[in-house]
Amino acid sequence: MKFEHVKGKNKGKILLYALSTCIWCKKTKEFLDKLGVDYQYIYVDLLDEDDKDKAMEDIKKWNPSCSFPTMVFNNKKCIVGYKEDEIKEVLGL
Repeated sequence: MKFEHVKGKNKGKILLYALSTCIWCKKTKEFLDKLGVDYQYIYVDLLDEDDKDKAMEDIKKWNPSCSFPTMVFNNKKCIVGYKEDEIKEVLGL
């Protein structure tokens, strides 16, 4: 499973699980871009079946409902959905 890496300010390890067709995933990605932070993302719907199953297992650990977008910060905190204020708070911005 290969995440795409977006370079920016290091605010810890940020993983974004998204769907290529999801408007809220797109907005979350654009928001992270606007903040200029370093993060990794993956479009789960574009993965092959094996990687998709693996990604869904990872997401379930943090978000049992498996909704998108799901963001994991430093393997400690998870934010589900497009929530600007929560994202800023977690990143200390």
